[in-house]
Order: sequence, then structure tokens, then C-alpha cells
Amino acid sequence: MSNIEFENINKSFKDKEVIKNISLKINGGKIYGLLGRNGVGKTTLLRLINNREVLTSGEILIDGENVYENQEALSKIYLMEEKNYFEEDMKISKIFKWTKEFYKNFNMDYALNLSKEFNLDINKKIKELSTGYSSILKIILALSSGAEILCFDEPVLGLDVNYRELFYKELLKFYEKTEKTIIISTHLIEEIANIIEEVIILKDGQVIKSGEVEKILSSVYSITGKSHVVKEYLRECVKKDDVVSIEEMASFEKVIILGEKDLSKIKALGLNLEKVELQKLFISLTNKGER
Repeated sequence: MSNIEFENINKSFKDKEVIKNISLKINGGKIYGLLGRNGVGKTTLLRLINNREVLTSGEILIDGENVYENQEALSKIYLMEEKNYFEEDMKISKIFKWTKEFYKNFNMDYALNLSKEFNLDINKKIKELSTGYSSILKIILALSSGAEILCFDEPVLGLDVNYRELFYKELLKFYEKTEKTIIISTHLIEEIANIIEEVIILKDGQVIKSGEVEKILSSVYSITGKSHVVKEYLRECVKKDDVVSIEEMASFEKVIILGEKDLSKIKALGLNLEKVELQKLFISLTNKGER
């Protein structure tokens, strides 16, 4: 199981900082969700891991080896991204053979079986594929690559709900058999919430929250009640920085809070206590501080 370490990494494009001083470790054998709004640096981060972009400063290590121009380290990782690197006239069957030249552990039998599962005609050319089937091809290449670390950047682009469900089921089966390290970057948070074990949330090129999904969600809660009662609870029981969001609804307020809850106080005030789903927490965290 391969690990990834980010050591004070920064990436700028001209005068714009896209990745800002990220230090983080991705432990092997887990499924990670890489989440963030458009333009916060998710794709750039994945491309940096794969040495498809050059760092401005810092280091990225795979199993202790710097990925920069290091083919041995890079052979352990496969990135599925939106960009197509194949010639438009190439047949899918040829792409499978071509990929095996670069990834020695590419599983041809698995690729062919997945093609049948997803109804992908391997005699078709790249230019004949719809957006959905182009995504399916890239999914199959990633799963069959034999790499220790698989990165999926918006993997279900163009897929209908049936094929998205098939992908998630296949991904879980694959993970249970192989225990590879998997990173999924997607906007469909509800669909992957029950799949991912760890989450990394980016905002403005920085990691604002990371860790085990279960632990993070167990440390956050929401309360709802009349505004003056909610304010009393916040004033007496909550640090200002622990308030993630406040939603006003006429004379009522709903507040999402990070930290320990005072159950006796919540009960005494007659407030409604609820769990917070990952998507709602993501929205609240990435909107925090904005008007």
C-alpha cells in the first residue's frame, strides 16, 4: 500500500496562487474524497501528484520518493482526468495494448471484462465515443492499470445514473479485493459520501478540513429553534470560531457547530438537535466567511 506526502507544496500560475502551503499525508489502502468548489485547486493537486504540473515549491513524495521526474515513483500512480491523451483514430483495443506498455501490471482480462460490463465496444475509435463512454474508457483504464494509487478526477462525467451506480459498485468490489489507495475528486458528494473513508476539503488552494469522515461528522451537529433561544445557547455553550454556519428562517435559526455539544442545555432550551450530512458540512465550510 503506497502513501503520498505533501511537504509545504505551493503552485502558482503566473501571478495566481492555486495551491498554498499544503502539508498532508495520504495513507495507503483507503478511499479519499477530494472536495472543493470550482477553481480551488483540486485538479491541479492531482496533476501535481502525477508530475503533470511542476511545483513552484515544496515536495511530493510517494513512499518516500520524490515524484518529480521519477518514473519508478510515477509508475505507482494512475490519474484519470477529463483531458484525452490518445489519438482520435485509435481503437479502444489498441489503447489497452498501448497502456500495458506503460503499466506493466495492466490487467487485460479485467479490462475486457469491464468493457462487457459497461457495454463498451472495444473496436470503436476514440472519436466515436460519447462523453459518457469516454469516461467509461478512462474508468476501465484506471481500474485495470495495476497502479497502487488511483486518482479519479470527476470520473462519472456524462454517465447516467445506472452507469454511475455500476461504477460505484465496481469501485467498491475492486477496493475490497485490492486495498489500493483511491482518491476521488467529484462534485457529486451525496453519491460518494458512503464510499469514502477520508475526506480532504479545499478552499482557495488550502486544506480547510481533512480526516476520517466518520470522526469529522461525529464532531459536528446542528441545532434549530427560535432565534433568541439559539443565540442564548451559542452565547453560553459555543466558541465563536466553532460556528460553521447560521441559517435564518423568519423567527428561527439553524446553526451548524463544530465541537462538543451540551445535550442537557439543548434539551432544557427545547432546541432541535440533528446530525449533519457530509454535503451540508461541505457547503457550510466552503461558504463560511462569504456573503
